[in-house]
Amino acid sequence: MPSLRTALLQSSGRPGAVAENLKALDEAAARAADAGARLLVTPELFLTGYAIGDAVPVLAETAEGPGAKAVAEIAVRHGLAVLYGYPERDGERIFNASQLIGPDGARLANYRKTHLFGCFEQEWFTPGERTVVQADLDGIRVGLLICYDVEFPENVRAHALAGTDLLLVPTAQMHPFQFVAESVVPVRAFESQMYVAYVNRTGPEGEFEFVGLSCLAGPDGTVRTRAGRGEELVIGEVDPEFLAASRAANPYLNDRRPGLYGSLA
Repeated sequence: MPSLRTALLQSSGRPGAVAENLKALDEAAARAADAGARLLVTPELFLTGYAIGDAVPVLAETAEGPGAKAVAEIAVRHGLAVLYGYPERDGERIFNASQLIGPDGARLANYRKTHLFGCFEQEWFTPGERTVVQADLDGIRVGLLICYDVEFPENVRAHALAGTDLLLVPTAQMHPFQFVAESVVPVRAFESQMYVAYVNRTGPEGEFEFVGLSCLAGPDGTVRTRAGRGEELVIGEVDPEFLAASRAANPYLNDRRPGLYGSLA
């Protein structure tokens, strides 16, 4: 099975300007496709911006809304799948969500962040209730989490037990927590034997300072590609043959003793 070439778009776009963010996404998709990528991953809430305060309910839309349709057009135009972050409206509730659109424009998966970080997120968003959301892309089982979710090992292990090969984690990782991108994410990839694509915002935005450092970590705990602190598009390979060999050599999942862990839940 061939590798899944994956592009990570490290950018904060323009907070509050959906049309401009879609234009930036279109340009990044063109570059990613030219480099042979089949998947483009954007940061948390890329469609609208993260620190938009009172604009959250104004810019929130349904999973089938105009943003989804625009992203689908981009995916089809460039022949690659796109994961984008956005505020999802469902009735009176708003979720911090991400949606995976296939290269044919089909909606493959939609995920709602289950662990909300800090007062800002807890003020505007409702936490999701579904831990494992997956889709298949080019023979790779892709799973979705968002930012703070990946800092809970239980979430990643749940994906491992459900067969996730590549975990996509759009994020808004801010100073002074850059150790998550530098250390925690590669460890999560190793301990649960999967690839993890962690894609961050960058630079100042409202009261936050995003640290960049987006990465694709492999199941051996090594970082296959890493962005710096500024706007950047980086590309890495998700190799299913290497993943299978790594899982055979590191039998964490087979050596688990779930009967001992009941008190953790």
